[in-house]
Amino acid sequence: MNVSPLKIAGREYRSRLIVGTGKYASFEQTQQAIERSGAEMVTVAVRRVKLGGPPEESLLTYIDPKKYVLLPNTAGCYTADDAVRTARLAREAGLSSLIKLEVIGDEKTLFPDTHALLEATRTLVKEGFTVLPYTNEDLVVAKRLRDAGAAAIMPLGAPIGSGLGIQNRNALRILIEQIPDLPIIVDAGVGTASDAAMAMELGADGILMNTGIAGARDPLKMAEAMKHAVASGRLAYEAGRIPRKLYATASSPLDGTIE
Repeated sequence: MNVSPLKIAGREYRSRLIVGTGKYASFEQTQQAIERSGAEMVTVAVRRVKLGGPPEESLLTYIDPKKYVLLPNTAGCYTADDAVRTARLAREAGLSSLIKLEVIGDEKTLFPDTHALLEATRTLVKEGFTVLPYTNEDLVVAKRLRDAGAAAIMPLGAPIGSGLGIQNRNALRILIEQIPDLPIIVDAGVGTASDAAMAMELGADGILMNTGIAGARDPLKMAEAMKHAVASGRLAYEAGRIPRKLYATASSPLDGTIE
């Protein structure tokens, strides 16, 4: 599809879908799902990746660094200091200076600790990281993350792994409208292709998902469905939908005019 590229920190990506690598039945299935998704950026949890030892035991041997951009994430971190240490470990291990920054504030909902997130963002930006923070849909927090140097804003659509879809469309619209200078990438909550298409039609710049694909009955088919949904949703957004009207308008007028 002829969709404009996603731009993050000066780099362009043909695919607006970013995929995770957890919860699959095997490394082989992970690899196949990534390929079917068409994604160019792949996120990996630093705490769950074996950075040393025999290569056959590592997820990283199944992700071609020449084909995919690695996006390490700080999943499982509950303090700013812990998240910063994890990001440093990822860079020192040669993964990337890109970082999907997560600082969790509540263990049950996995909602972010926005105060700690902002603190960690400031620290990592000063150290030369390209920071993509996972946050809630709060506009004030998003603006502060932007001002702290974040390269994108990644608001949750719904709780992580819930599959509930976009729960607050208006909040997402507001973020897109009020922060036009950074990509808004929906992170968490997408359960099926229609959820992804909806987010993109609202104007989101991209989607990051893991459970929606890995947890499907057929992850490979879902990966491909998400690929098309994200591209179709973006194409529809760029095309511009017709205005909503309460009453019908004839598609074939009788007055001789052409519409």
